Amino acid sequence: MMRSAKAGNKTAQQFRDAALPCLDDAYAFAQVLMRTEADADLAVQECYRRALRRFDGVRGPAIRPWLLAILKAVCQEKLGQELAGENAAPERRDSATIRQLVADLPAPLREVIALREMIDLSYKEIAEVTGIPVTTVMSRIAESRALLLATRRAANKTAQVKPAGASNWRSTARTPVEPPTAR
Repeated sequence: MMRSAKAGNKTAQQFRDAALPCLDDAYAFAQVLMRTEADADLAVQECYRRALRRFDGVRGPAIRPWLLAILKAVCQEKLGQELAGENAAPERRDSATIRQLVADLPAPLREVIALREMIDLSYKEIAEVTGIPVTTVMSRIAESRALLLATRRAANKTAQVKPAGASNWRSTARTPVEPPTAR
C-alpha cells in the first residue's frame, strides 16, 4: 500500500511539473471557448482533473496540445453543443478590441485563431487539439484573419463618417489594433 501511495505522489508531482506551465494557455483558451471567466475557470479545473487521471508521463511539447484537446472536450460538454458545428450570430460589439472581435467569430474560427495568435500553437498542434486536418486549420485561420480585417476596415469607415450638421468635425476615434499577421 505504501508503494502505491508513493507512486501516486510521484505521478501527481510529475503531472504538476509538466502541466502547470500550460495553465495560462489553458485558461486563455477556455475564456475564448466559454466566454465567461467563471465558466472558463470551471472548465480548466475539470480539464486538469481529467488530465491527472489519464496522465501517464506525457512530457515536453506534447503535453500542451494534449491538455488543450481535453479542455476543448470539457468545454463542448459544458456548452451542451458541438463547438465545431456552431454558427451562432455574433454578439453585439461594445468595443473594437481584438479580443472582442475574436469573440464575435463563429466558434470554429474563434478557436483556431485563439490557439494560433493568443496561445502561439503551431498549425500541427492546432490540428491535434481540434481534431481537424492541418489544411483546414490553415483555411480557418485565413478566414478568421480576413473577417477580422474586414471588420476593422468597416469600423474605420464608420468612424470617418462626418455627422450631419457638424462643421470642422474630426474623428477622434482611435484606430483599432491591427489584426494578427501571418506567420
